[in-house]
Amino acid sequence: MFINDPCGIFCILFTYFSIIYADYVVVRWIILHTMAESIWGAFNAVLFNIVILLLSISHFKAVVCDPGSIQLPQSRIDFSDINLDSGGDNADWTICTRCETYRPPRAHHCRICEKCIRRMDHHCPWINNCVGERNQKYFIQFLIYVGILAGHSIILIIFALVNSCVDCGLDVVVQQRIVTHCVILLLESTLFGIFSSAILFVQIQSIISDETSVEQVKKQGPYRPHKPKMALLTEVCGRQHPIMWLLPCSSTPKKFDTPLINYHI
Repeated sequence: MFINDPCGIFCILFTYFSIIYADYVVVRWIILHTMAESIWGAFNAVLFNIVILLLSISHFKAVVCDPGSIQLPQSRIDFSDINLDSGGDNADWTICTRCETYRPPRAHHCRICEKCIRRMDHHCPWINNCVGERNQKYFIQFLIYVGILAGHSIILIIFALVNSCVDCGLDVVVQQRIVTHCVILLLESTLFGIFSSAILFVQIQSIISDETSVEQVKKQGPYRPHKPKMALLTEVCGRQHPIMWLLPCSSTPKKFDTPLINYHI
């Protein structure tokens, strides 16, 4: 699924540029100059790139995965001749005037994607896609790995700045470049770390409160009776062990799948 949105495309390119730059600074200017002869250098290089790999996979899946688009009817529907049952599974379905189709409960229309999305939370330019029932898990994984990468970068930067002193035997020009790259990466890591942590907090809160961001804005309460927080997290992240929730290779749960309504025309 690809959305032709200039803002979203720019955010994706900027995200990967920032990741590549962080990897370049950490490996080229921090590890090779401050811990090249230590086993910790190889350990940090491998660990840093493993996190980048997991981050890239989760981000890629959040970008290309269908967030839960409502399938449009093949023929135009005459709503004047259609009546929904007053009870049953279709009682809470609504009509989208933009899509001109029926949509299940908790589905909302995205003006950028130009589709109705099941359990839509919001449209995120950083993945150029909506965050919905199908890709929210990958979006949360992406945020977690951004936070881990930012924290790891800050630790390595502090170590590099402490060790890039005059007594370390490094050339003055090399020291200046290390400090310059470290300062830039420190600003980048701090901004991305705070930003991703704030969004992650909002995402987790919306899940355990069973109320998406769209529903909060529209002041629509939870649609279902109160459920345990672990059960709500399981619906989004899957029924496997919580440790496995961090792996972007596992499939997303299909708990919220709802069959399309039957149109009687």
